[in-house]
Amino acid sequence: MRIVRHWKGLSDADKGASVALGNFDGVHRGHQHVIALAARAAGEFKAPLGVISFEPHPRRIFQPDAPAFRLMKPDQQARALAALGVDVLYVLPFDGELMHLTDREFAEQVLYEGMGVRNVAVGFDISFGKGRSGSPESMAAYGAEFGFGVSVAPALGEGEDKFSSSAVRQALRDGRPQDAAAVLGRPFAIEGVVLHGRKLGRQLGFPTANIALEDYVTPKFGVYATRTRLPDGREVPGVANIGVNPTVGEVDPRLEVWLFDFDEDLYDQTLETDLIAFLRPELKFDGLEAMVEQIHEDVRQARAILTPDF
Repeated sequence: MRIVRHWKGLSDADKGASVALGNFDGVHRGHQHVIALAARAAGEFKAPLGVISFEPHPRRIFQPDAPAFRLMKPDQQARALAALGVDVLYVLPFDGELMHLTDREFAEQVLYEGMGVRNVAVGFDISFGKGRSGSPESMAAYGAEFGFGVSVAPALGEGEDKFSSSAVRQALRDGRPQDAAAVLGRPFAIEGVVLHGRKLGRQLGFPTANIALEDYVTPKFGVYATRTRLPDGREVPGVANIGVNPTVGEVDPRLEVWLFDFDEDLYDQTLETDLIAFLRPELKFDGLEAMVEQIHEDVRQARAILTPDF
C-alpha cells in the first residue's frame, strides 16, 4: 500500500481510484463495511482501492481542548488498512484551505478535479465540507453531477450497540475492552516507545515496559490482562496497569506492562499492547508490600484468562 499526502497535482497512477471517505479512527467493523463497498466498486471499475483520511483529525482542530480521543496512531491505521487490501491511502492535510471548502467545492475540487475518483463510498452519517454541511444525499447528487459513483453504507448494530468510534471510546472509558474489541473486530491496542523510568518495578520483581498514552483515548484506570507484540513479531501475554501510579508517586497517565516469563531489554523499542480484559480499578495502597501482594493476584487472574492451560 502506498501513502499519498496531498490531492493536488497527482500523477495518473494516483488518480482514478474507488475510495472510501472518512476519518477511519479505529478502522472498526462499520468502517470496514464502507471500505468493502469501495472495494466492490473498485472491482467493477477495475480501479485501485483507496481510502481518504485527514491529518490532523478535524476534531483536533475544531475542539482543541477536548480530551485525548484517538483509537489509533497513523502507523496502526496504515497497517489495518493494508490488511484490508487497500492500494492507496490518501492522508489529506486538514489545513486552512481544505477546512474552508464547502461541501460542493470539496466534491468538485478535491474528489473530481484533484483525485479523479471513480466511486466514493461513505457511511450513513458522513458529513463533509465547511460547517459539516455535506451529507450522503448531497454526495450522491455531486456524484451524479460530476460523473463518479457513490455508495452509502447503512448503520451496523442497533442503538447503543451501533458500530462507531464513539462506542469504542465509551467502552474503553468504562473499562469494557471486550465490548470495544467487538466493535473494532480486534482488541484495542496501545503502541509506543518504551520509556526509561524509575525502575521500581524491577526492584519489586515486576519489571514493566512503560509507554505514554499521548493522544490515545484514556481507558479506565486500572489493571488489564494484555498481549504485547514485540518488534520481531513475537506476542507475549502479560498484565498492565493504566493510570498514574498513586502508590509510589503520581506520573502522567501511562501504560505499564509486565510481560510473563520474559527478561529482555526493551528500552527505546516500539511495542503494541492489546487490552484483553479489565481486572480491577487502579488503587492506592498503604505500602509496597500490599501492592506487591495484589500484583501477584493480578498476575494469577491474567494468566487464567490468557494462558488457561499454564
